[in-house]
Amino acid sequence: MKRLLLVPALLSFFANAAYAQLHSEPQPTPMPPPIKAPRDVHYPGVMTVSVDATDVERRIFRVRETIPVAAAGPMVLLYARWIPGHHSPSGEIHDFAGLKITAGGRPVPWTRDTADVFAYHVNVPAGAKALEIEAQFLSATDTPQGPAVMTREMLRLNWFATALYPAGYFTRRIDVDASVKLPTGWQFGTALESSGASGDTTRFKTVSFEVLADSPLIAGKYFRKIDLDPNGRSRVTLNVMADTPEQLETKPEIENIHRELVRQADKLYGARHYDHYDFLLSMSDRLAGAGIEHHRSSEDGVTSKYFASWDTSFISRDLLAHEYNHSWNGKYRRPADLWTPNLNVPMRDSLLWVYEGQTQYYGNVLAARAGFLNKERALDSLALTAATYDVRVGRTWRALQDTTNDPIIAQRRPIPWVSWQRSEDYYSEGQLIWLEVDTLIRELSGNKRSLDDFAHAFFGVNDGDWGQLTYTFADVVATLNKIQPHDWAGFLRKRLDENATGAPLEGVKRGGYELVYVDTPPEFFKDSETRRKVVDLTYSIGAIIDNTSKVTGVLWDSPVFKAGLTIGSEVVAVNGVAFDADKLRATVKATAKGGQAPSGQPIELLIKQGDTYRTLKVDYQGGARYPHLQRIEGKPALLDDILAPRT
Repeated sequence: MKRLLLVPALLSFFANAAYAQLHSEPQPTPMPPPIKAPRDVHYPGVMTVSVDATDVERRIFRVRETIPVAAAGPMVLLYARWIPGHHSPSGEIHDFAGLKITAGGRPVPWTRDTADVFAYHVNVPAGAKALEIEAQFLSATDTPQGPAVMTREMLRLNWFATALYPAGYFTRRIDVDASVKLPTGWQFGTALESSGASGDTTRFKTVSFEVLADSPLIAGKYFRKIDLDPNGRSRVTLNVMADTPEQLETKPEIENIHRELVRQADKLYGARHYDHYDFLLSMSDRLAGAGIEHHRSSEDGVTSKYFASWDTSFISRDLLAHEYNHSWNGKYRRPADLWTPNLNVPMRDSLLWVYEGQTQYYGNVLAARAGFLNKERALDSLALTAATYDVRVGRTWRALQDTTNDPIIAQRRPIPWVSWQRSEDYYSEGQLIWLEVDTLIRELSGNKRSLDDFAHAFFGVNDGDWGQLTYTFADVVATLNKIQPHDWAGFLRKRLDENATGAPLEGVKRGGYELVYVDTPPEFFKDSETRRKVVDLTYSIGAIIDNTSKVTGVLWDSPVFKAGLTIGSEVVAVNGVAFDADKLRATVKATAKGGQAPSGQPIELLIKQGDTYRTLKVDYQGGARYPHLQRIEGKPALLDDILAPRT
């Protein structure tokens, strides 16, 4: 038996020997030494960062820095890679150009690290007291290059995109004096405090690099400041800039709704984790939209008609409420594995279903309580969210917990089959889970307690502290159990880790409503179509088609999916007639039982893909379907109470 086994062993030996003779086999080149890890010690001296933002025609931010040095020898400078609020390695180093470093007027060569391209190696010359840095941040001049952050009328400045900082230190231990030069006559808003001005240049008080990176600045030709907490305990300002001066005009009742947001947040949390707060709102069709949280401010970008279309437009009404919530949830109380000592240590996003999911929940709730949306519109918004996840078939293979990796995996790039692939569902599916938690606490406690009590206990601690207080999954569970004893660990892990069909709608049902589909789109849904410039037939045939007849969305396993439709196709004709959005809606509606369409006949779509035409036969007989929340008779309307303002 041993002799028989020897034969295949010999054959394998000779085969491997022959392979080694015929194929070159390299070994890996050693990696460069790792970048020095950050230490919680004070950096010697105070950096300066000066940004000239006057070149609005060419969209160029010109930067000068001074970084003091204590000794000669090797040094590493870092460009921000992991951006708070983005939860991802999205630093825009590709737009950082023209880097020149000198010391005492003499050039200092720099070399980019070949493994970590966000790190620059320099050798500080003997006798040098500081490194002088010159560079430019080249913002987008056309849409394909990325989001526009500068126009002829306004700009949005993120300091982390313009500055290098020394490796080896926590950013909270690096002090910085910053200044900005703006076009003549422009006004600005920022959480930074001014220390003086000279001409068009404003200097700011010394802060840490951590605070500087977390304190963006907006500036514009047409600018307005609105006090949202008159005579309050700390300043809260709505800084607004617009494309034209007329767009800044608003009504007192709209201003009061924004003031009510501040009051309702105080009612919810009972503490403030800022010494002052600045909403940095751009109303523009030229500057890119935004929604990024900061501890003492937020970048909020909406369309130019934000004020003018207040009575008819409802989409994104939760934006300011969402970002404001983040001052408590995400910026003050921060997931322990997401907090990092500098902007180049990788973040881990495992708790984004709290950071973003609960913020999505309370963003919508506070928007309703403050009056950004009335109850009907708030319910319509929730219906749309519930319907989105009720047909998100990717839930059958990919757990919600795994979508917390999407900021790193997908980085919000367009994907072909979002309903199957899933993308950042920790936001709005997370919203549904927190609604379920809220209604379950109310039910178990006989409506004596709610998620508001959790928010107050978890986020409302240490009034006046605007550092960071980290938390873990166990901390969330422990606080929930203090509010209302239950198997919260098991409950949450099931919702986060399970694969299932249909949305988690127990919170909606326990709240006294059920998801139904109606044949007439609610006003909120129609506004969504108008804003996106599409006809949205997701819940009937499964397609979204824009006003140029291009297909922008296809629901996995829907009737149009089975017929062969894909994103990017152009719908040329419907049932032999040239494409028209209203006619397509009517055609779909007519497929309902008793409609005008011939019974059992498919809808024929003539589509164009590249230079190819073909006809798809869509087998669908369900009529028009639009999501709506309908009251369940005899069940307490907990949702109504959740959305009602606190007095």
